[in-house]
Amino acid sequence: MSHLSIILPAKNEAPALTTLLPRLRDAQPAAEIIVVDDGSTDDTLAICASHDVQCLSSPYSMGNGAAIKRGARASGGDILVFMDGDGQHDPADIVRLLEKLEQGYDMVVGARGWGSQAGVGRGLANTLYNWLATRMTGHEVADLTSGFRVVRANKFREFLHLLPNGFSYPTTSTMAFFRSAYPVAYVPIKAAQRIGKSHIKPLRDGLRFLLIIFKIATLYSPLKLFVPTSVVFFLLGCTNYAWTFVHDGRLTNGSTLLWSAAVIVFLIGLVSEQITALTYRRDI
Repeated sequence: MSHLSIILPAKNEAPALTTLLPRLRDAQPAAEIIVVDDGSTDDTLAICASHDVQCLSSPYSMGNGAAIKRGARASGGDILVFMDGDGQHDPADIVRLLEKLEQGYDMVVGARGWGSQAGVGRGLANTLYNWLATRMTGHEVADLTSGFRVVRANKFREFLHLLPNGFSYPTTSTMAFFRSAYPVAYVPIKAAQRIGKSHIKPLRDGLRFLLIIFKIATLYSPLKLFVPTSVVFFLLGCTNYAWTFVHDGRLTNGSTLLWSAAVIVFLIGLVSEQITALTYRRDI
């Protein structure tokens, strides 16, 4: 029988942990529960001790992804469950994700519907991520950024060196599994409203969300991003040349620069593709 480890990254989530930890114990009494305290200044450590839950504390905040990596290294289970520590995820859903995992998958993600999104802006951003990831991988991606997921520990630990310390670890891990041909499935869930204040700041994290879009492409197949971009530059150069030839009868520097950009972008894509291949290479 598989041993289960439940990993909860938490930063000042004491109110949520007070109710979440007993529910986890009731739902999965045999599971190892690890709370990774990401530099909290509240009573997180005391609450974990009162519920006999292991707590890994950091002297300062290192980020959500860093907490996930630390918990994965410390866990002893061969199946890992990642949940947010803010009370949004229902411990009763763990069974549903595990059942799906046993059907031959290596990662099962709890997919939030539109009603579970934290605001319209976040919902639209996640919809864009899901659409782009689906186009890149050729597989339906129902929720790229969900923090509620069940994975096989030996597979997940292969990619710990790739995971960022910030909030985009779900994106990175999902694309890494697809790239390595590890099957991924999605199970619909309903996320509750978080307890406490969100640590995501729209203005501060706006650039981060934009960078996630590029990370989706570069983690899976850079050429799928760079080739269309190269084609756009090439066609713009041809259009500019046609216009200037008809009106001025000559080739301008603008067309030459656009064609040069097309070649450079394409070559960058080729190099990125090789780097990506080396990143996922395993010596067997």
